[in-house]
Amino acid sequence: MNIRTALRRAILGAATVVFALAATSCDEKLSDLTGPTPNLQPTFTSIQQEIFNTTDASGRLACTNCHSNVGRNPSGGMNLLGAVSYANLVGVASTGKPGAVRVIPGDPDNSYIIHKLQGSSDIAGVRMPRGNGPFLTDGQILVIKRWIANGAPNN
Repeated sequence: MNIRTALRRAILGAATVVFALAATSCDEKLSDLTGPTPNLQPTFTSIQQEIFNTTDASGRLACTNCHSNVGRNPSGGMNLLGAVSYANLVGVASTGKPGAVRVIPGDPDNSYIIHKLQGSSDIAGVRMPRGNGPFLTDGQILVIKRWIANGAPNN
């Protein structure tokens, strides 16, 4: 084995160790960051139960309050009720912003749902949830980003 190959292997090995340690420490911190949703995990089932379907003490926050077809047309054409929410999110174009995709598997930074939840300057309309909040915590958004970064599986 030449020196160049040995060096590449050493760098790759070190990067793997650093990545594994970072992932472990991030997982440990998720529970500290998610605030009102301590059981939130970076899985679609958990996000559905702990965020999309959850209402806060004031009766607000549940995404399905506006994004459902129960007695209405879902806001933005996006129905987030359990049986259809995944199909309405992953790989689906936004109806509010041409060219934007709601969830791009593996790419949280360009997934429009993250822009809407963070209130980024490039969004059409307003930050979600609509109104003056309460908005998702940074930790809750981090979990959604982690799910998307993991490929947005229907798990």
